[in-house]
Amino acid sequence: MLKSLAAGVFGALIVSAAAMPASAADDIESRVQVCAGCHGQNGVPINSATPIIWGQQANWLYKELHDYHSGDRANPFMASVAKMFTLPELREVANYFAAKPWPAPEHAGDPGAAPKSAEMCKACHQPNFQGGAPAPRLAGLSYDYLLTSMNAFADGRRTNNLDMPGFMKALSEADRDAIAHYLSAL
Repeated sequence: MLKSLAAGVFGALIVSAAAMPASAADDIESRVQVCAGCHGQNGVPINSATPIIWGQQANWLYKELHDYHSGDRANPFMASVAKMFTLPELREVANYFAAKPWPAPEHAGDPGAAPKSAEMCKACHQPNFQGGAPAPRLAGLSYDYLLTSMNAFADGRRTNNLDMPGFMKALSEADRDAIAHYLSAL
């Protein structure tokens, strides 16, 4: 049922994007409206399994879009959306979302001390986990998205990064869970 609901939502988004006037179809802001169907109108995704893309690192956004476009990362919905754009347009899409402000957190509180196992993440994701040139921001992403991504790297379902599978396989399930809880609270 979830697949049919998702397919219906996705189909409606594609039809609405295809029905745009030609002048709107040339405008990047109009063309990325299809993204709001999952990633949210205000940068807050509609479900916790979807990552925040507003304010995310442009280079990482482009890499992920490129990987969906080329098939290096599998997701039928994202592949279809990415293929609506040329590679230069995907760079524009990445820059567009990177320029948006990171959404304000829905929760407040002290995340507590960082798990010792999260130390290795700082080399790429930076000391405050807000990302940088080589890696995306992790601070403030949802627990569900973070844990799903880490587990997908650990079990080989996600392979579009050379380093992450090894790092995630080296961690226990409990370590990945603790890291996801910590990062989502930042």
